[in-house]
Formats: sequence, C-alpha cells, structure tokens
Amino acid sequence: MSPEEKALLERTYRLTEENNDMLRSLRRAQRFGTAFRVLYWTLIIVTSFGAYYFVQPYLKAASGVYGTATDSVAQFRELLSDFSNTTK
Repeated sequence: MSPEEKALLERTYRLTEENNDMLRSLRRAQRFGTAFRVLYWTLIIVTSFGAYYFVQPYLKAASGVYGTATDSVAQFRELLSDFSNTTK
C-alpha cells in the first residue's frame, strides 16, 4: 500500500468516525424531541381532563338552570296559548 493510499484510507476513517458521531448526536436529539413531544401532549390531555373535572359541577348547575328556564318558557307559552284561546 502506497503512502498516498494509506493517508487517504486514514482520512476516510476519520471522516467516517466523525460522521458516526454526528449521526449518533442527531439520533439522540431526535429521541429527546420525541420524548418531550409525548410529554407535552400528555400534559395537555391530562390538564384538559383535570379542568373538566373541576368545571363539571358548574356545567351541571348551568345545565340545570337551562333546563329549568326551558321548562318555564314552555309553561309560559302554554299559558299564553290558553289565554289567547279563551279570549277568542
């Protein structure tokens, strides 16, 4: 093997090692990115369910008020209907 070939082979080996280090670094960064993305979405989903858990009593109360108001409006319309029928 000539000295030029040996130098070229050593240079190729160093570049291969450098590329391998960079690829490992990229892969590690990708893993961390994926882990943080999963953690981010898990936190958002858990927070949403937690917020619903704490807001649920207020939603039920508002739903009850809405149901009562709907019933009252229906009774009022029935009363108006009865009144208009008796006046004719």
